Amino acid sequence: MHRSAPRLSRILACAAVPVMLVAVGCSSDSGSDGKKNAGSSSSGTASSKPSEPTVEPAKFADLPDPCTSIGKKTIEDLVPEAKKKGGTAGGSSDLSVRSSCSWNGLDDQGVKGSQYRWMDVGFTRFDSDQSLGSGAKRATVDYAKQVAKTKASEGAEKVAAEPAAGIGDEATLVTYGLSKTDEDFVYATVVARTGNVVVTLTYNGAGYAGAKTPSSGDIVKGAQKAAKEAIAAVGKTAGSEDSPAKGDAKTDAEDTKKDDADAKGDAGSEDSPKSKATPKS
Repeated sequence: MHRSAPRLSRILACAAVPVMLVAVGCSSDSGSDGKKNAGSSSSGTASSKPSEPTVEPAKFADLPDPCTSIGKKTIEDLVPEAKKKGGTAGGSSDLSVRSSCSWNGLDDQGVKGSQYRWMDVGFTRFDSDQSLGSGAKRATVDYAKQVAKTKASEGAEKVAAEPAAGIGDEATLVTYGLSKTDEDFVYATVVARTGNVVVTLTYNGAGYAGAKTPSSGDIVKGAQKAAKEAIAAVGKTAGSEDSPAKGDAKTDAEDTKKDDADAKGDAGSEDSPKSKATPKS
């Protein structure tokens, strides 16, 4: 009986060794898994990057036909005896981005002299760009440039600028006088922005052969009326499915080249209508 007691103690001691090894092994594996999970979580957090904010989409994707952007009745009222009632389109490599049209005419009033009028409307559209900004933001920058450019017109006298309410999202009216061809011209330019499109409309006039110089009030009123119609045309083009096709507008522009000879007869189109300014006997 005394000899069996030490033997029993040795058996119990040996049986305890595997239990301790198993416990140690479990503890080690648990620590390894914890580190792996922590590393995986950290890696996932580091790989996620904040996405860049997208720019606002451009409001307008096309431009109206500049020569039909102003009503025929308005053209008749503001440019009497216009050489070409349908207007003369300006050259452009892409009519959906930039376009323009002009009218000029001399209303011969016999012994009372003659009244000369000239009007031009131009459209510029800006697309939204991730690196350059939204179309509206880019148009706002160009709008400010056009206002500054108009105020700095060469030879301009008594230049004045003021906000023009009720025309697009924002608009500025610039008025000034200009002496050329020995006559005094009265100018009014409306620079306006609607969405991502900038519209610049210039209207001027002079009296020839003893006729009175047109009043600044009449010129301003005419310029604002035409500018409102041009701005409205931009909105109609954006929402109309039957707006003039670019190909048609291009064809119209090519057709107007036939009238270039008449336009070249006037120095700078609007400057020298003297050939028709002689009063009738």
